[in-house]
Amino acid sequence: MEKLQEIADYSFKQLAMDQTGHGIDHTVRVVKLAEKILATEPQADPLITLASAYLHDTIDDKVVADETKAKAELHQFLQRLELSDATIESIFLIIENLSFSKGLSGEEMALPIEGKIVQDADRLEALGAIGILRTAYFGGGHGHPIFDESRQPITYQNKKDYRKGSTVINHFYEKLFLLPDRMNTPYGIKEAKRREAFMREFIDEFFNEWSVGDPDFTPESWLATGG
Repeated sequence: MEKLQEIADYSFKQLAMDQTGHGIDHTVRVVKLAEKILATEPQADPLITLASAYLHDTIDDKVVADETKAKAELHQFLQRLELSDATIESIFLIIENLSFSKGLSGEEMALPIEGKIVQDADRLEALGAIGILRTAYFGGGHGHPIFDESRQPITYQNKKDYRKGSTVINHFYEKLFLLPDRMNTPYGIKEAKRREAFMREFIDEFFNEWSVGDPDFTPESWLATGG
């Protein structure tokens, strides 16, 4: 699709300088995952699904300096492509409501099947080996410590608390391990569980190496003692 290629080019231009783990490589993988899920959800509109996958981070306040300006520029771009008002509205509904932090505010709107596909694809990127590296990359870039035995994971009450961040290891418990139960599609659920299993093996090994082989220091014992 010619229009989809133009959308991809727009996205890549916006994300070219990203250093938060939400760059072009991340977007390409989200699109590929969305294509895999789309193949199992034939009722979904391919253009809306894939356009939303390409654009999902282009208005995110983690990535752009001025969210309002980014939204206005994106809207104008989509109008220049002569997409219908309904299609543009659907794309914005999806990319404005699929983030984990949106759910903390209680403001998120119900997503159509296209949005559920993109949300699953994006959340899968936070899991598995890629998820581990992206978490460490983001945490290091924001000055978050790897681990602090005295700091327990918390339950975020709002987006502001979420944006403050935590330790890299705590992020697994505060967000990542919550995602498999929040997936929407059969493909997403199955793949999320597979990736979660790998991450839990990693966490077990991390605690073993952090404690230099202390058999009494495990994720379970740490969580049980309150840090």
